[in-house]
Parts: sequence; C-alpha cells; structure tokens
Amino acid sequence: MDIAQNIAEAARLIKQADGILIGAGVGINIDSGVPDFRSNNGFWKTYPSLEKEGIDFFEIANPKTLARVPRLAWGFYRQRQKLYRDTVPHAGFSILQELTAHTPHGAFVFTSNVDGQFQKSGFDESRIAEIHGSLHHMQCCGPCSESIWTAGEIDAEVDEEQCMLQSELPLCAHCDLLARPNVLMFDDWSWLPARTEVQLARLHAWRLEVSNPVLVEIGAGVEIPSVRRLGESLNIPLIRINPKHPDIEKRQGVGLSLGALEGLQQIQAAFKRL
Repeated sequence: MDIAQNIAEAARLIKQADGILIGAGVGINIDSGVPDFRSNNGFWKTYPSLEKEGIDFFEIANPKTLARVPRLAWGFYRQRQKLYRDTVPHAGFSILQELTAHTPHGAFVFTSNVDGQFQKSGFDESRIAEIHGSLHHMQCCGPCSESIWTAGEIDAEVDEEQCMLQSELPLCAHCDLLARPNVLMFDDWSWLPARTEVQLARLHAWRLEVSNPVLVEIGAGVEIPSVRRLGESLNIPLIRINPKHPDIEKRQGVGLSLGALEGLQQIQAAFKRL
C-alpha cells in the first residue's frame, strides 16, 4: 500500500476499535521541541559541556555517575526536569484524545518517556503506564526503603555551561542519603519499580475489558526498544508512526514513515472522512 492507503487503513482500524492502546517513545516529543537525548547529536547539542568531557547519555544517566559526581548528574537531571515542566505538548496529544474519544474503553498509554507530557496534555493519570518511571518522582539512592515521592516544585540553581548543580543536593527524607529520580537508568539495580508495577497492573486490567483494541505506536526507536517489544508482544493490530523505522512484520496493521504530529494529523483528516 502507498502512504495514502496506509493512512486510510490506520483511520479505519481506529474507527472500528473499542479501545486504543498508545505506545510512545522519545520520538513523540520531537515536535514539542524536546531534544532526542538518545542520539549524541541531540544530546550534546543540549549539553555541550558533556560533549567536551566525552560523556554521552548512557554514561550520565547511570547510577555510577550519580554516585561518583552527584552535582554533575543532578545538574543534568535538574535541567531536564525544568525542560519538561516548561515544554508545551504539541497538538498531536490533543488529536490522540480526539481519536480515542469515540471508543467505549477510551485510551491507555504505555510509554518509555519519563517526562510527564501525557499527564500535562490532559490524559488521565490512571490510564498511563510509565515503564521507565518518572523524572517527576524521587527515591533514595540506597534505597533505604520502598518510598517514592513527588519531586514537587523545583527551585534549583544550575551552572548550565558546566551542567553542574550549584544549590543543595536533594536528600532522602528518611535517611539523609542522596536522593535520585525514580527512573530506570542504565546498569541500574537500585530503581524502585513499585509505582510502575501498579500502573502496569491497571494496564493489564484495562486489556481484559477491551475486546477489539488497536495499538498506535509513536516514535518508538530501536536503540532502546522497550515500547516496540511490549507492543509487538501483543496480538493486536498495530499502527506504527516512525519516520526512520516504520516497518511492521507479519501482522495486521500499517507503518507510516512520518513524524508524530504529521502522522496524527493525516490520520485525523482521514478519520473525519469515514
């Protein structure tokens, strides 16, 4: 099928579904102006001081770096928290809500993003599973307990040229050890998954209620394929929106070689013609 046929088929699959499962990777936020931290070009453009030191995303987002140079790691995380709080979700998030409004069971989101953009755009908190955790939640580095708490309002001073936290390091309220974001880092054995496990239990319960779902996967890359793997494990029709890796293999569905916003806009237009 050509692109127009694929878009029409995507709209048809959404029209006949009784629930929409949304799988989202980092690519969904590119149209909101959020850098792709998983490519060195996007990462080092945002953090030139780390490029000078030869530190890539996989190294800075690692518990070992947090333990060795906590002010550098927290300079990185505080800048990201501020970026995500200042970011305005693009119109594609509203289009997703519109496309799912007709379904009896609505939408459920599972995402590897830790930025909270789905909540910010108005999606129901109880219908979101953040499989890598959330940068807006905290835990102890130890950890000394299973406690997870919200990051709250942040008033942190960061030397952006050096990516270095200048204000006080965040500490665990229970033991005064260093606190950390409740996100799954690389080579991470101390992440507390309890909050995510509750979210995934809700997702499982939702899946049991839905008889004819469709999966709309957006911006899920192959470098860290958590969203793609979870989606591909489900035997349901797949709409994959990805400008670089749109292919789907031996299953019902379509792949669209488009960015998130353009792909959703074109599906929305085709949906209105049905």
